[in-house]
Amino acid sequence: MAIELHTIELAPGTVLQNSDRAIIGVIADLATSAGGGAGQAVTKTVSGLSLPAAYTVQVTPSQDAVAYVASKTSSGFVIHLYPRLAANTLSTGTVDVIIVA
Repeated sequence: MAIELHTIELAPGTVLQNSDRAIIGVIADLATSAGGGAGQAVTKTVSGLSLPAAYTVQVTPSQDAVAYVASKTSSGFVIHLYPRLAANTLSTGTVDVIIVA
């Protein structure tokens, strides 16, 4: 169930993507697969969403990995995870995702 917000204060120098509302979404403990070997990336597609044209995604991995988001559309995006050290292999884990628009 959505919670209505009546007052939003923006940090100086920032702007909302929508002039009349803020959209916030959280996907906690989204499962990710293990990497295929040392230094290899894991990708996770997030789909079935209903997002505005412009939004921001923050990803926090449950392991020592670097995450970035690509292929953003109004219905989802793709998360790419790389081990922080090239000699490491990603294990099965999770990511926490925050979406703000």
